Amino acid sequence: MTDIPNLDELIRMALQEDIGDGDHSTLACIPADAEGSAKMVAKQDGILCGAEVGKRVFQFVDKTLNVSLLKKDGDAVARGDVVMLVEGHSGSILTAERTALNFMQRLSGIATETHRMVLMLKGLNTKLLDTRKTTPNMRLLEKYAVACGGGTNHRIGLYDMIMLKDNHIDFAGGIEAAIDRTRNYLKEKNKDLRIEIEVRNLDELQRVLDHGGVDRIMLDNFDIPTLREAVKRINHRFETEASGGITDQTLRPYAETGVDFISVGALTHHIKSLDLSLVKK
Repeated sequence: MTDIPNLDELIRMALQEDIGDGDHSTLACIPADAEGSAKMVAKQDGILCGAEVGKRVFQFVDKTLNVSLLKKDGDAVARGDVVMLVEGHSGSILTAERTALNFMQRLSGIATETHRMVLMLKGLNTKLLDTRKTTPNMRLLEKYAVACGGGTNHRIGLYDMIMLKDNHIDFAGGIEAAIDRTRNYLKEKNKDLRIEIEVRNLDELQRVLDHGGVDRIMLDNFDIPTLREAVKRINHRFETEASGGITDQTLRPYAETGVDFISVGALTHHIKSLDLSLVKK
């Protein structure tokens, strides 16, 4: 995951935001030549993610720091597990500590929540998707965390898949016009992008089924009986995705309708970070 574009720049900006013109707390009380070691400990059970990012943060601050990963991304961790050891200049360890933890705690929180929801779908063919509801400039990392938790990435951004949502359809003049204009655009630009279209009810679904020209149909805010009917009508002619207001209580019942995908924006925008701590060894 360390080949994520602009990762070093993201780390640089995060450190600059935190350090400013100096870590004066550390500079004030830690001798410049002080050496030490610390361990990063999980304070609750979960799925680890962002270990390589955390390592890079420490070495970005001080390339002489020795960082050992005892757990890797995607590993299950239990409370009390040591996930990382850091040795070297004490001041550097303290300066990098919070930024490394911020990355790792958030990414681990996403991976942990994703894993929890994926387990709720065990035995079914439905895949759990993320969305574009991500932290600005953190999207690739957050989607990586979803994958570490066993989820499936939806499109990365606006550039790698066509998503015709309700506003696109309304502004384009209707379902048929939106599909036709999209297909003409892709042909003119010589682009090979998959097309997904959102429908809000069975009448709109029928119009898509009659017209064709898409790869996936998003069934937005359908209740479970209506979703079941929609999946039956589609009958595997197109991929199906359920979205909107799906909770822990309804996730499995929605999946049991036979829908191919369920997208959950909360995987990345409504997450509690996993509790990790760095302590002196």
